[in-house]
Amino acid sequence: MHLQTPPPEEPDPPGFWQMLHSVLAAAFGVQSNRNRERDFAHDKPWHFIVLGAGFTLVFVLGLLLIARLVLYFVGA
Repeated sequence: MHLQTPPPEEPDPPGFWQMLHSVLAAAFGVQSNRNRERDFAHDKPWHFIVLGAGFTLVFVLGLLLIARLVLYFVGA
């Protein structure tokens, strides 16, 4: 009797919070190799592109807000 081994199951695609964590970790350069491989194992990069662009926009706007606040409080 010959038993067949089942095909390896593909992991579930990452959820929103996993993708957000990956985008933040990648933005700060601390992404683990295991998470990077998990992220690139799926054929839907648009989720990461949209989250990355959104993070970049929020980051730049946050820096502008901080700069304006500093300038306001020093009287410039």
